[in-house]
Amino acid sequence: MPATIETTGEFAGWTTWKDEPFEHETAGPFYYRVEDGKGVSAFRAARKHMNGAGVIHGGCLMTFADFALFAIAHEAMAGSYGLTVAFTSEFLDGAREGELVEARGETLRAGGSLVFVRGIVTSDGRPCLNFSGTIKKLRKQP
Repeated sequence: MPATIETTGEFAGWTTWKDEPFEHETAGPFYYRVEDGKGVSAFRAARKHMNGAGVIHGGCLMTFADFALFAIAHEAMAGSYGLTVAFTSEFLDGAREGELVEARGETLRAGGSLVFVRGIVTSDGRPCLNFSGTIKKLRKQP
């Protein structure tokens, strides 16, 4: 699936996958870029991301964190496809409509087939979700 560099708007210069229906259209759109050698993910919280209480839906935060696992592990993935085989998270706070939601983290260990990642999702700088996950590398992208 080819990545697209956004050319306009708030996320101009960020990468997204417009051919990924769930992450781009339904749950997102989510974006990522590399800053100082580290993957950073972001999106702007919109009405469609909110729950009935007016804060971002927990499932949206977890979906975004799952997306962020791969941005954080971009170097360790080295062009490989992968899938999440384990994921844990703790909710810390809620994000509000209009806020910038970001995820940053680190690769803890990268072996031949497994990559271990941890990170934090913030909303306008406030910690909202702590997460960790394990990615199974499958094969090189064509």
